[in-house]
Amino acid sequence: MTLASRLAAIALASLLVTGTAFAQTAAPAAKTDAKTDAAATKTTKERTAESIECSKQADAKGLKGKERKKFRRECKKEARAGAAAPAAPAAAPAAADKK
Repeated sequence: MTLASRLAAIALASLLVTGTAFAQTAAPAAKTDAKTDAAATKTTKERTAESIECSKQADAKGLKGKERKKFRRECKKEARAGAAAPAAPAAAPAAADKK
């Protein structure tokens, strides 16, 4: 084998090795972009008025951790039930007028 053919073989081998090295570094970069997009969509979620009010009440009580989660869950449930309750009595007088 001549010196020129050996250099050509070494150059070809180094190009193949370099190509796989670049291919391996590009894939993880794409995955991190997907995680960033997912995190951005979570932070843009709007909070309801009940949620904000319950958070303020939990702050006033100094609740943290599991106690805070439990309090907020029950508070929001009561707020939704309280908002639905006035609608039912309003329909009751209309039914009484029909009799």
